[in-house]
Amino acid sequence: QVQLVESGGGLVQAGGSLRLSCLASGRTFSSCAMGWFRQAPGKERDFVAAISRSGLTYYANSVKGRFTISRDNAKNTVYLQMNSLKPEDTAVYYCAADWTNGWNTVPRGAYEYDYWGQGTQVTVSS
Repeated sequence: QVQLVESGGGLVQAGGSLRLSCLASGRTFSSCAMGWFRQAPGKERDFVAAISRSGLTYYANSVKGRFTISRDNAKNTVYLQMNSLKPEDTAVYYCAADWTNGWNTVPRGAYEYDYWGQGTQVTVSS
């Protein structure tokens, strides 16, 4: 049974930083691509960042240069380092895992992911 558990969310002032973590269990972590999405109240779930099995990364334009996704296969964990946070970054952040696509694929669509975590709230105050 696959489980994804996010942690690291919280309340931070604009300009601050947070690091989200997502611990995966139940399948071979190194065989999956991982992604982060976010959903603000009343809005759709949006792509934030993703990392392929090989370590390739891709970011939404809104976070490029401020957020960094990384993975530690030994710890079965993917991270999202968020710097220079803005109030518009406020949302519930979800991690997702894709065991279907290939070695260098960086999935960007929510439909490409097989499993999702429960989400962690990030609130950025102005």
